[in-house]
Amino acid sequence: MKVRYSPRATVDLESIYRYLRERSPAGAVVVMTAIYAAVEFVKQNPQAAQATSISGVRVKIVRRYRFKIFYRLIDREAVVEIVHVRHTSRRPWTGE
Repeated sequence: MKVRYSPRATVDLESIYRYLRERSPAGAVVVMTAIYAAVEFVKQNPQAAQATSISGVRVKIVRRYRFKIFYRLIDREAVVEIVHVRHTSRRPWTGE
């Protein structure tokens, strides 16, 4: 499968990196590496993450750093689309 990032997910990742880089450049690299490793896991195992209450959306949790990666499968294109990335300390995402 291929991975595609929605515009929202792209902004999410850029914002996460900027925020972390201001506090610890090395830490930012470590956290982003963990997030991208989770995306690679999803790419290889698209059904392995849990389904959410949002229709067609699954979530992979990066437990050590407490990020959630929301994604959907687009079977006809063989694509995993990353739709949103957020920290678990934020209020739950409802799909908007």
